[in-house]
Amino acid sequence: MKSKKTVAMLLAGGEGRRLAPFTKNLAKPAIAFGAKYRIIDFPLSNCTNSGISKVGVLTQFHPLVLNEHIGSGDPWDLNRKNGGLSILPPHIKQGDSNWYKGTANAIYQNIDYIDQYSPKYVLVISGDHIYKMDYSTMLSYHIDNNSTATVAVREVPWEDASRFGIMNTDHFNRILEFDEKPEKPKSNLASMGIYIFNWSDLRRHLIEDEQNPESSNDFGKDVIPKMLKESDPMYAYPFEGYWQDVGTIESYWQTSMEILEGRGIDLYDQNWPIYTVNHDKPPTFIKQQAIAVDSIFGDGAQVSGEIRKSVIFGGAVVGKNSKIVESIIMPDARVGDNVTLYRTIVGERATIEDGVTLGDPDKDELTIVDHCQVVFE
Repeated sequence: MKSKKTVAMLLAGGEGRRLAPFTKNLAKPAIAFGAKYRIIDFPLSNCTNSGISKVGVLTQFHPLVLNEHIGSGDPWDLNRKNGGLSILPPHIKQGDSNWYKGTANAIYQNIDYIDQYSPKYVLVISGDHIYKMDYSTMLSYHIDNNSTATVAVREVPWEDASRFGIMNTDHFNRILEFDEKPEKPKSNLASMGIYIFNWSDLRRHLIEDEQNPESSNDFGKDVIPKMLKESDPMYAYPFEGYWQDVGTIESYWQTSMEILEGRGIDLYDQNWPIYTVNHDKPPTFIKQQAIAVDSIFGDGAQVSGEIRKSVIFGGAVVGKNSKIVESIIMPDARVGDNVTLYRTIVGERATIEDGVTLGDPDKDELTIVDHCQVVFE
């Protein structure tokens, strides 16, 4: 397969401030999602399903849970002697904490890691998006166009375009301009933060970028615009499948609800399975008096009461006579008896005591219960 010539670099070190308080002590890609997964499971599964066997995961902020989850890469069949999965924290030099300064600098710091495989292509992806993509199809597109760099893109609503890197292309999808979060976008063709580069070309640009004291060491702000200035052939790869950036509390909740509505990502697609760590928890236990409608449950969830359009993770407990509506109960959280929750996200290991009511069915606001927090009546 052509993808055997490719090394994937998965950026998983973002601070995730917009997902606070859940990222207070947790890396954004390690946040629980979809009743049994963590966000990083989706891009890792894409690599496995695309036939990419060499993956570097670049970690930085609060990496302990993320590193433990990834382990040696077994769930994604990435535990291999030749390649496999490697966790790549920032290089620490004596007397210098040397954090990753930007997306381009993160790859620059790992040039030696990539060089050991002598790849022809490098795939750069983010660890905080929910989607399914066959990267080998994108690679074939890259090769067929004789491209130096290929950027996956999708159309976004015009009112949201200024939040993204925006492509302006010709009718062959060749990129003419790249504007990072423009105030007045010329198009609504947005970068998905998924790139394929010819490694020899990217390597040179990364070294040049690192030597530029004016650079912010970012792909969208620095490296890609410079490649365009040098007239490198660069193409946009249109993607029409489901894709969501779950970088905010609101988008995280909405993406979860879309699964329950049947218009989100398909977690049951046997042709493109999502792999994750098996925690060997017992099967989901729903008591006889429980009512469950349009909801999903992780293994080990113990549920009573009334559950409507909600996501209940493995290890979570919902007490008797409780009513949970349009809510997310994260792993090992405890919801007491006679509790009512509307549009509430309950963090991992948090506790809602008996008799508590949170949220309002007549309002669109979300209620957040922090990790390990205890809420009393």
